[in-house]
Amino acid sequence: MSRLQSGLKNLGSSTGNYSRLGGLSQAGGLDRSSNKSFEELKRLIHAKLVDQLDLSRVSDLAGDTLRREIRLVVERLCDTENPLLNRMERERLIDEVLDETFGFGPLEVLLKDPTISDILVNGPHKIFVERRGKLEKTEVKFRDNEHLLQIIDRIVSKVGRRVDETSPMVDARLPDGSRVNAIIPPLALDGPSMSIRRFGANPLKLEDLLNFKAFTPEIAMLLEACIKSRMNIIISGGTGSGKTTLLNTLSSFIPQDERIVTIEDAAELQLQQEHVVRLETRPPNIEGKGAVSTRDLVRNALRMRPERIIIGECRGAESLDMLQAMNTGHSGSMTTLHANSPRDGQARLETMIMMAGMELPIKAMRQQISSAVDLIIQANRLQGGPRKVTSITEVMSMEQDTIIMQEVFRFKQLGIDQNGRAFGQFEATGVRPSFVSRLEAAGIKLPSNLFQERVLLRD
Repeated sequence: MSRLQSGLKNLGSSTGNYSRLGGLSQAGGLDRSSNKSFEELKRLIHAKLVDQLDLSRVSDLAGDTLRREIRLVVERLCDTENPLLNRMERERLIDEVLDETFGFGPLEVLLKDPTISDILVNGPHKIFVERRGKLEKTEVKFRDNEHLLQIIDRIVSKVGRRVDETSPMVDARLPDGSRVNAIIPPLALDGPSMSIRRFGANPLKLEDLLNFKAFTPEIAMLLEACIKSRMNIIISGGTGSGKTTLLNTLSSFIPQDERIVTIEDAAELQLQQEHVVRLETRPPNIEGKGAVSTRDLVRNALRMRPERIIIGECRGAESLDMLQAMNTGHSGSMTTLHANSPRDGQARLETMIMMAGMELPIKAMRQQISSAVDLIIQANRLQGGPRKVTSITEVMSMEQDTIIMQEVFRFKQLGIDQNGRAFGQFEATGVRPSFVSRLEAAGIKLPSNLFQERVLLRD
């Protein structure tokens, strides 16, 4: 039995043992005659718990067992310090002390709410959340800047990152894959700021996106065929448009027997296949050395015998390496990028290729893009919050200096409803993509009327 387990057992056996371990003599207890606030009581109990327990040995107990044992300790601390708390206050106090000790403090209550998609912390006293596409302010607060900094440090240290005055910006992730960005003073003038993009422990599946009317069964059928036939796909969209969720969902169509290498800044993808190698970039250390960029990982991935390479997001020079990989035997690769339309996505790719420092002529760049990319999926977040796949566009060949594209499916917005949400309809444009013969060669037969010009679904 570990010292921690023994200490917890002795703690519950008698008041004398409890007082010695917790340092809770009558003289050291809470002065019950004074009107201490709830927050002060919580801080006092948390401080006594942290100071007296041997937290270096918490690994001796499994997570659930440890939390259950510590809960008994906190319950007795509550009874000793303030037995006049009513049942609701007592339960709230115990939960918050446990969250402060093992979780992410005040954020825990927000992280447990499945309806929240984003958590935005603007300093210790202003915390906003997004629910169903609407921003709202919460009553949740941190004590002060120092308390918020402690929670930020706890989040980033779990994934081997750091945040301090020499490195005041950081990207990290939560255990469930949610994306975290934090920025602290001196860059953040009004105190530490943090943004959490929720990415739940149970990622959205294809059925969920169909139920949300993000796209239609016809679009899903085409995308499944394109992925299984190893076509190269780029998902384009603005911030918060659902690019990563869509990439995660579409990856479920990849056959189980293929070797996949994923490359991300902060690991968010949750691929269900067994043969997956996950790579993550690394920021420089305190001396400014040791950084590993996305481009470094793409080059290394080419030596790992991947059948598909999936890059979480192309932001710079790695775009050139990605296109070359698509052109040299790694078909079926996928990535995302920020752009407002498929044509803007092509222009953004050209700009990022220039960031590689190679002075390629425009025509040569466009030839690379047209031969590497087969399909661009445009995802947009519309007014009021709905996220839609607004365009499925085939990238064809070059004509002189221009890349020819043709739209296969699209979402046409028709207006705004009384709740301020955009509505519209999915349409088939009547264009039969040129890659249909390639799909048939891969053994995939699509319905003959799939591309017939019509309204697929009215939102």
